[in-house]
Parts: sequence; structure tokens; C-alpha cells
Amino acid sequence: MPEKLRIVVGGDHAGFALKEKVRDYLANKGYDVEDAGPASTEPVDYPDFAEKVAERVADKRADFGVLMCGTGLGVAIAANKVPGIRAATCNDTLSAHFARAHNNANVLAMGGRLIDEATAQKVLDTWLSTPFEGGRHQRRVEKIAVIENNHPEKSK
Repeated sequence: MPEKLRIVVGGDHAGFALKEKVRDYLANKGYDVEDAGPASTEPVDYPDFAEKVAERVADKRADFGVLMCGTGLGVAIAANKVPGIRAATCNDTLSAHFARAHNNANVLAMGGRLIDEATAQKVLDTWLSTPFEGGRHQRRVEKIAVIENNHPEKSK
């Protein structure tokens, strides 16, 4: 039997309520879920939590990451600063499908102020069940890594 997928979740105060629901949803579906915080709706800085989640994915302590802030944009921008991360903001199932199928996204970002629990569940299910297509898309993902490697000073 294959090992359970390890998913780390995190966010900020604006994404806290959705993070809690996402964490429970994923755990109930049988995923191995780690919560990187925050632990409450007290104001926090989203880059701190985006970095925690992204580092766990980048160093293979988790298979995927899921981040939530108000829009999903800030956490995605911050997570993408960690080498090896391809974070995509997806607040709908079509974006979620293509983020995995074409971009091999390893971190999903969603907006706690933009989508409800039912939509988040559909986005998660789509994102997690969509395989990377490879082929011509693999070449493009590799080019993203080359860009990243050409600017190591920007990744630190």
C-alpha cells in the first residue's frame, strides 16, 4: 500500500478559518496533515508561515503544501521565494487543474476572503487528483528551475 501523502498547511489570520477547515477536511480524507500555523486569528505576517510551509515541501518533509491568506496571493508570492517551490493561487477548479497538469505546482494557495469551504474542498480535490502531464510542460517547468538557478541571490 502506498504511503499517505504528506500535506502541510499554513496561512495567516485572514486565512485562519479556512486553514482550519482545510486541515480537518484533508485529515478526514486520510492525508497525513501537518499544521504550520497560525494557531489563532491574532494578526501575523503571512511570509513567516508561507516560508515554513514552502521549506517543508522543498526539503521533502511534505509532498505538498496548502496556504491560505486573504486572497492567496501574498502567501504564493512568499512561498515562491523558496527554491524548488511552484506555488499557484487557485480559487477555482479550472486554475487548480492547470496548476497541477501544466505547472506541476507543489503548493496551492487559496483566499480565505474569496472562497467558501465547499469551493475550497472542490479546489483541493481537483488539485490533488490532477497529475502533472509532463511532456512539453516538463520542459517549461525545467526552464522555471533554470531561471531560479540563474538568480540564487534572489532566492535567499
